[in-house]
Amino acid sequence: MPDSDKSIGRKILSFFIKEEEPGVATGSTPATSPASPRPAPTQSAPATPTPEPVATGSIDSKFAEHFATVLAQNNPPGPDYFEFREALRSLSNLGLPEDKQYQAAWASFKAMGGSTDMATLTNTANGYIAALSKDRDAFGKSVEAALAERVGGLQNEQKRLQTENESLAKQLIEIQKQIDANTARLTSISGEITEQGGKITQNKQNYETTFAHFVDQIKGDIAKMTQYLK
Repeated sequence: MPDSDKSIGRKILSFFIKEEEPGVATGSTPATSPASPRPAPTQSAPATPTPEPVATGSIDSKFAEHFATVLAQNNPPGPDYFEFREALRSLSNLGLPEDKQYQAAWASFKAMGGSTDMATLTNTANGYIAALSKDRDAFGKSVEAALAERVGGLQNEQKRLQTENESLAKQLIEIQKQIDANTARLTSISGEITEQGGKITQNKQNYETTFAHFVDQIKGDIAKMTQYLK
């Protein structure tokens, strides 16, 4: 921004923000607005309404400086609303009633070569409102983009984790069912082992007894054949 714009910006900032004013948040110096200097429009442009934040805001110095820069870049040549505003501010500590302050500022404005038509003040004031409204619209879009990128990304991660947890919970239910089924089968197997072991042991004993019976019969026949068949 040209030095002249910086000077005007500082002057404009002093119109609206006092350093000792309570509730002014401190912040770093903002980036310069990309808009190039242009004459202010003769009538106000309607601003696109943006949703009001839920939380209560406070005046932030970095935004105040940014707005002052925007106004400086849209300051038309010659005396206008801000020269009137400067004259009005210079009268604020004289103890004059408000109407007298405005009348005296109006006389001072005309004396410095300003237009004698009050519409010059209102038109340029509305022009500054239009410039600020345009900047507000651009800021609103940047906020929406930031929300979509940052908050939207977090919301997507939140949904993914919730879905993953639901899937894991279902898996845990299925795993628990399988554990219960395995436990029941293990209990059944223990009884079957005892039963089958007993049957096998009994069969072995029956086998050995039957074997001995057959061998004894054959041996007996051999002995008798040897005795009787000489």
